[in-house]
Amino acid sequence: MSKFDQYEGFQVQSADTWTEFHLNKFDTKPFGDNDVEIKIECCGVCASDIHTITGGWGGARFPLAVGHEIVGKALRVGPKVTLVKPGQRVGVGAQSWSCLECRQCKNDNETYCSKLIDTYGAVWPDSGVVTQGGFSSHVRTHEFWVYPIPDSIPSHLAAPMLCAGITSYSPLVRNGAGPGKKVGVVGLGGLGHFAVLFSKALGAETWVISRTHSKEADAKAMGADGFLATQDKDWNKDHLLSFDLIISTANSTGEGFDLSGYLALLDVHKKWISVGLPEGEGMNVKAMDLVGNGCLIGASHLGSRREMLEMFQLAADKGIKSWVETVPLSAENLSKTAQRLRNSDVRYRFTMTDYDKVFGA
Repeated sequence: MSKFDQYEGFQVQSADTWTEFHLNKFDTKPFGDNDVEIKIECCGVCASDIHTITGGWGGARFPLAVGHEIVGKALRVGPKVTLVKPGQRVGVGAQSWSCLECRQCKNDNETYCSKLIDTYGAVWPDSGVVTQGGFSSHVRTHEFWVYPIPDSIPSHLAAPMLCAGITSYSPLVRNGAGPGKKVGVVGLGGLGHFAVLFSKALGAETWVISRTHSKEADAKAMGADGFLATQDKDWNKDHLLSFDLIISTANSTGEGFDLSGYLALLDVHKKWISVGLPEGEGMNVKAMDLVGNGCLIGASHLGSRREMLEMFQLAADKGIKSWVETVPLSAENLSKTAQRLRNSDVRYRFTMTDYDKVFGA
C-alpha cells in the first residue's frame, strides 16, 4: 500500500512501447496548503506528448501518463488558496510549479524559472513523486498554475489553448503583434493555427508560410491575409524586407529547410521567433543570413500566468474557436490518436473527452 494518495490514468511503460497505453494507479504528491485538486473533464493531445513517449526528446521517467492541456473541476483547495474556488472550471497547462521568488518569476517570466516543474515527467522535490499528466482521473497542482476558464469557451476548445495556444500567443504579444504590423506564421499545424487565430485577433496583418498550397483554404478560413508556399519559384521575392515578426512553428527544420529564405523576409532588426521544438539538431544558422537586414533570432517557451489569463479573455471577447477533433478517452483511442498525431494526421488539435465514462462522474 502506497503512503501517498493515488490517482488512475493511462500510462506508457517505455519508449519502445509508446503506442501502448495502460490504465494504472499511480502516486500523487501530498496535498499542500496552496494546492488545488482537479477532477479532469478533458485533455488536449500535444506533439510534446509524442516527443516524450517516443524518446525523441531523450529519456523520460516511465511509466508515465502524459497530457498537459487539462480542463476539469476544482474539487478542493488548500487553506491558503486564493485564486481558485471549489467547483470552478479550471485548466492546467504544461507547467505546474516554479519558485515564485527568483527574478524571472517576479517579472512574469515564471516559465523561465530554473526550478520549474513540468506537469508530467518531473519530480516533486519534497516527496520524490513523479508528476503525471492529464490522461488521468485527477491532477493536483499549485494554484498559481491553475487557470479559471471563461464560461463562453467550451472545455474541449479551451484545452488545446493551455499549451499550444499560450505557446503561440506569448511570442506574439511580447514582440508587438498588432495593428500596423505584418506577421508571418511558418507551418500551419497545431501551433500554427493558433498563431494565425491570435495574430488576427490582435489586429496584425497575418500571412501563413507553408511548403505547399494544401492548407491555403484552411489558412484563409482562419483569417489569414495571405499565403506563401515555399515550393513556388521565387516564393519570397515580393515580400523581402517586409515582415515585422515571423513565428516559426515548424516541427522539422533539418536538411532542405531554407532558413535564409525566411529570414530575408524580415525588415531591419525584426525578429524570427521559434516555438516549434523539432527533434535532432534543428536549424543551421549562417552568419551571412543575418547581415542583410540585421535580423534577430530567438525563441519562446509557453507563457506567463498573466498572459494565459489575457489569452483566454481575448478568445472569449473575439469568439476565437480552436480547430479541434474530439476523441473519447480509452487506451485504444489514445494509441490511435498518438499515431495519427505523429503522422500529422490532424487539423488541427485533438482533445480527449468522455472522462466520466472511464473514471465515473
